[in-house]
Amino acid sequence: MNTPLRRGELVVTAFACGVAVAGIYYAQPLLPALAASFRAHRTSAAIVVSAGQLGYAAGLLLIVPLGDRVPRERLATALLWLAVPVAALAATASALPVLAVAVVLLGLTGSAAQVLVARTASAAGPERRGRAVGTVMGGLTAGILLARVVSGQLAALWGWRAVYAAAAVLLAAAATLVRALLHREPVAPPRGRGALPTWGSAAGRENPLGRMALLVRRSASQGRGHPQPKAGGLSPSSPRPWRVRPPAGASRPAAQQHAPRPRMVRLAVCCMSGFAVFASFSAFWTPTAFLLAGPPFRLGEAAIGLFGLTGIAGVLLAQPAGRWCDHGHVRPARFGFNALMVVAFLPLALGRGNLVLLGVGAVLLDLGLRGVQTANQQQIYALLPAGAHSRVTTVYMTCYFAGGATGSALSAAVWARAGWSGVCLLGAAFAALPLLPQAATVLRPRTTTVAGSEEAS
Repeated sequence: MNTPLRRGELVVTAFACGVAVAGIYYAQPLLPALAASFRAHRTSAAIVVSAGQLGYAAGLLLIVPLGDRVPRERLATALLWLAVPVAALAATASALPVLAVAVVLLGLTGSAAQVLVARTASAAGPERRGRAVGTVMGGLTAGILLARVVSGQLAALWGWRAVYAAAAVLLAAAATLVRALLHREPVAPPRGRGALPTWGSAAGRENPLGRMALLVRRSASQGRGHPQPKAGGLSPSSPRPWRVRPPAGASRPAAQQHAPRPRMVRLAVCCMSGFAVFASFSAFWTPTAFLLAGPPFRLGEAAIGLFGLTGIAGVLLAQPAGRWCDHGHVRPARFGFNALMVVAFLPLALGRGNLVLLGVGAVLLDLGLRGVQTANQQQIYALLPAGAHSRVTTVYMTCYFAGGATGSALSAAVWARAGWSGVCLLGAAFAALPLLPQAATVLRPRTTTVAGSEEAS
């Protein structure tokens, strides 16, 4: 049974997620200033952005799965406190490699955001999960947005080091709030011999993994000469103990009624989609600071940071997109938002010398990314029980930020060789990658998953 989420918990979680993930993005509008400060080539300065995304992916792979074994709010609190001295190290970095290492560690500790997203998904329940996760993802998106805006403003006033000093203060505040207010960890699935569900219980009907473990244990007991339990409708004389019929009055599981596609196939499709769309998004944003700092725009850090306000559209979309997915429209939502990302690169390419067209393209790109992300997360959390949400978050978000690091690194190289047109072609190509398999699934008839939601690929 899920513990209801209070609005205050969602607000604190959204704030903490935004502050945690912001450390990866502070450097984006600062790249020209960093290159000048350390007397480095612009391509070398862009490595700082990729470093943060790689650190975040490493945190997802190594740290987030621990949330299935320890209280998630405690894990998130520890990561947020660890990030405070790391942000101080970034503020005092004496060389570009030192700053890159500090940003890697900020990315690593920033995985606290996904620990909190998994906690929210587990506590909300399937009927409210899309909206709750959408709210938290809105906070995460706001953190990315404000990281660009605030870092540009602070850098213009007091230099880029003030950005990371302010980040240390915000991280300490987030850690304090999470520790004080998020005190109710979602109930983990029961463990131990006596906790496995039976056919007659709701958990047994909803948890295929529990049914499988129960059957294996009963088969082993029968082989050792122990009497076979009668609960669950099995008899010792059953010739095929792995083919079990529910007792009279029990409904047949939806998994047997509809025979859904393998869960790992659906997870792999979501991972491929996340990798591609975030690679596309990062391919645009990494060299944008260089474009805006050069002719014909010649903008400073403050104005470059303000350009990040175009991402406010993604913040506004996160919760409506989650509500749409809650109503069973995961596949068409993901396809439509993904196609919007491809379309966005047309005004971006035409906006090489036009700030309005660049802004329109950035809004469309951000809308598309947030919609795809919300749809993907709604589906992956429906694949496994709440006790496995940290692990499924790890798989998906590691692919997601590996895509971001790939897009950032490639776009910096493409910018140096092919300019803005090459960057737009690269971003559009990444965004188009998931559309072919998605087109096939959107055209298929809709089916139903075990959880009663639409099966999406």
